Amino acid sequence: MKNLKKYILFDNDGVLVETEKWYFEANRKSLSLLGLNLEMDFYQNIMIKGGSAFELAELHNIEKNIIEKHRGIRDNFYQEFLRTKDITIPKVKDTLKNLSRRYKMAIVTTSRRVDFELIHKNRGVVDFMDFVLCVEDYKRAKPHPDPYLKGLEMFNAKSFETIVVEDSQRGLESAKRADIDCIVVKNEFTLNQDFRKADIFINSLDELENVL
Repeated sequence: MKNLKKYILFDNDGVLVETEKWYFEANRKSLSLLGLNLEMDFYQNIMIKGGSAFELAELHNIEKNIIEKHRGIRDNFYQEFLRTKDITIPKVKDTLKNLSRRYKMAIVTTSRRVDFELIHKNRGVVDFMDFVLCVEDYKRAKPHPDPYLKGLEMFNAKSFETIVVEDSQRGLESAKRADIDCIVVKNEFTLNQDFRKADIFINSLDELENVL
């Protein structure tokens, strides 16, 4: 892998910030207002496929307009968590600063732009990035290849010159479908997902410099 790579495409949630458990909690809280219990196993299976937690509401034949209303409630809960919870992952900025001397970098996320901007307000992480792609910026979300193919296009990069850093099976699948090598960083939230396709597995982001 050494010497070939020029570009790094980072996932955001669970890689650069610890937001995934709060997104789950926002979904769980919103669905509980409908009398539904969102269990972790159900949620993980939905996430792997790139689905929505509100499929639980659909299974219970809840009307579309009510589902849409509760998606909005979920979004409000999530933004409240983003404003009030500590979502920092240690050493991220130091790692990015060091990597930025040798690589061009970008973020490819399934977050909405409005949530992403709230997450990264005054965080300094985006300063190291050439661009950020959010869910509004491509046609199909992960696990489809579209997000990472768009990342290659933005850099005008070849897949073999690029590495993806992910923490989820869905993201790994997206990278692999785009024919890009993928490093998976350990995250407690996604620990039981299937990472057999990963090229390298690291325990924390600060190990990234040593494996590239």
